[in-house]
Amino acid sequence: MSSRRRSPFTAARALTALVAVLACVALAACSGAATPAPAAATATPAGDPAQDPALARFYSQELRWGPCNDYAASPDVAPSYADPRYQCAKLEVPLDYAQPDGRTVKVAVMRSAATDQANRIGSLLLNPGGPGVSGTQLVPATVKSTANSPVQARFDLVGFDPRGVGVSEPAIDCLTDAEQDQYRATVYADPSPAGVAALEAHNKEYADRCTARMGVDVLAHLGTREVVRDLDVLRAALGDEKLTYYGYSYGTSIGSTYAEAFPTRVRAMVLDGAVDPTQDTVETNIDQSAGFQQAFDAYGAWCASQPNCPLGTDPNATTTTWQKIAQPLIDNPARTSDPNRTLSFSDAITGVQQALYLRSLWPALSLGISRLAAGDGSVLLTLADFYYKRTDGKYDNSLEAFQAIICMDNVRITDPAQVAKLNEGVVGAAPFTATGRGAVNAKDPCAFWPVPPTLEPHRPQAPGLPPVVVVSVTGDPATPYQAGVDLAEDLNGRLLKVEGNQHTAGYQGNACIDDKLTAYLVDGTLPDEGAECVLPAQ
Repeated sequence: MSSRRRSPFTAARALTALVAVLACVALAACSGAATPAPAAATATPAGDPAQDPALARFYSQELRWGPCNDYAASPDVAPSYADPRYQCAKLEVPLDYAQPDGRTVKVAVMRSAATDQANRIGSLLLNPGGPGVSGTQLVPATVKSTANSPVQARFDLVGFDPRGVGVSEPAIDCLTDAEQDQYRATVYADPSPAGVAALEAHNKEYADRCTARMGVDVLAHLGTREVVRDLDVLRAALGDEKLTYYGYSYGTSIGSTYAEAFPTRVRAMVLDGAVDPTQDTVETNIDQSAGFQQAFDAYGAWCASQPNCPLGTDPNATTTTWQKIAQPLIDNPARTSDPNRTLSFSDAITGVQQALYLRSLWPALSLGISRLAAGDGSVLLTLADFYYKRTDGKYDNSLEAFQAIICMDNVRITDPAQVAKLNEGVVGAAPFTATGRGAVNAKDPCAFWPVPPTLEPHRPQAPGLPPVVVVSVTGDPATPYQAGVDLAEDLNGRLLKVEGNQHTAGYQGNACIDDKLTAYLVDGTLPDEGAECVLPAQ
């Protein structure tokens, strides 16, 4: 399974909240069959849906704004939703756009009104990625990161939970909290035929549970194809003639797909941390794994230069040293400060990956590895919990939504040769994730999904699209730099290259980046050809 692609705002919250946990750790004071071929290459609808009489009631709807207290997808973000500056509403859209008189779904929306209403441009729609991450939570984060910026003055900042995500209705719910804990604690590391059969049974069980609890009709209409149709309805409901959009990570997939479907309705679009729509499932996962290994190597080189690095002083040996620390967890999970939980091998890898999203988490990662080497997995388990959005024993639905969405967006891998190419390629590209026992060449949950995907790899074509800006970081672990280069070229956009080691870059405190993006969003001024910015070293 591929890792989620999201903006690092989640990682930044992890860093803030982790401080208290690390203090507790330091003081020892805490208690502790083959599927059919894809149906469509793009989301381009036939004709102009805004002019379709059957869709008129959706495009002309008035949003009923009110307080946001009930719109938080998880307890850790609830306090910010009580701020009266934020307004929330539910957007009604068809479950199936081919049957607009049938069942409907509701998309959760949050806005923060432009502070300079006299010079308001319109709405800036935001998506943090995932897929599966709540988009409403990006509004408070963006309000904070654009304080005193023309972006906040001139735009209503609008975030939305894509269908199935967060508090949109229905929200994807495939596993109970106890089942999610069990899934995380179970490690499948046996590459034998029996081991492969066991993992495939586990993956089929997941797909079957999701089908039973959500229904085939809902699962069939969760892909990005539908999300961009919802986005266009939202644009109209907000009163905007054209869309101004900022998408991080997987949010770039929403953006590029919208650009193909509705190119002449785009005013301005920033795609930060690009997903490459030309790649198939195997290529995407192997390239992403290589990106995480590149990030781990960068962390290892930094760590080796620091006093008391838990991976030693040789930057060329950090992966091997990590493997020696982590691989014993397969048979012997580590104790943690919670007497009811241990750190599994898979959670250790997830905790490391969480820390690789943002360079500022590297010191926490060093502490986590150091503690693990001493037999305590508490810090890495905390990092993994932030990745999975587990708070006080409860999960939001981001990982369940992630799985459901990628199963509708990605080509199925069921051929044994392709399954082996995928799993062996992932292990080869990211040896820091290796079990040391060989790849388990099992089909993933999407191979057992009850409905076929609705997107397939393709080179995007968007005639009539105005210039967009693509931001790409050279050391991005989740969305490799080259994907941004290629997407900018395919969309005839402008690339903003960022030297550094983190996932995505805009509106995270770097003036070089933020000033260029603000000039584009507000005035339409593109960054210069060949523009580059540099993220500061740790």
